[in-house]
Amino acid sequence: MTVSRPGVNIIPIHGKTPQIHDSAFIAPGCTIIGDVTIGADSSVWYNCVLRADVSRIEIGERSNVQDGSVLHCDPPRPGDPDGSPLIIGDDVLIGHMAMVHGCRIEDRGFVGLGAIAMNNAVIGSDAMLAAGAMLTEGKVMGAHELWAGRPAKPLKGLSDTAIAGMRLGVAHYVENARAHRTAVEAALGEGAAAG
Repeated sequence: MTVSRPGVNIIPIHGKTPQIHDSAFIAPGCTIIGDVTIGADSSVWYNCVLRADVSRIEIGERSNVQDGSVLHCDPPRPGDPDGSPLIIGDDVLIGHMAMVHGCRIEDRGFVGLGAIAMNNAVIGSDAMLAAGAMLTEGKVMGAHELWAGRPAKPLKGLSDTAIAGMRLGVAHYVENARAHRTAVEAALGEGAAAG
């Protein structure tokens, strides 16, 4: 695990420093704060904010958090003595500009573009929260379900084809992250040489 990433703001707080696997890609412009763990081959894309100052954020392996997304958590409070950490499993896709807060996304879950998932909500494995949807506090999406709307409600079960497409998306982001890592290193290297 390393925390040295060019162009990335990595900020320890309350004695907690982000732990990022060496193989993970963190794009320039991201800010990662506090008790954050990011697993192997995962990626956090340009201008995301992951702020774990009051609880923790865990991201598994091969998951991706796409450009402009905001991830946060909540501390313990009355009625919620454990607080609301943000737990993201393996092979998860989080679309651009999503807001994911104190919830759990199980392995192979999908959060669509601009969607919101709130405290103690659960996105099941191989389930999809549609673009622009809002999964309200405490709602639980079952495996293989598509939910849509504000507030989000079950729409239908996902087909095998849709689930296979989500898995292809995960593989694409793992490969694309490697290409971006090389491009970023080259660009930052050239900038340093020019300065």
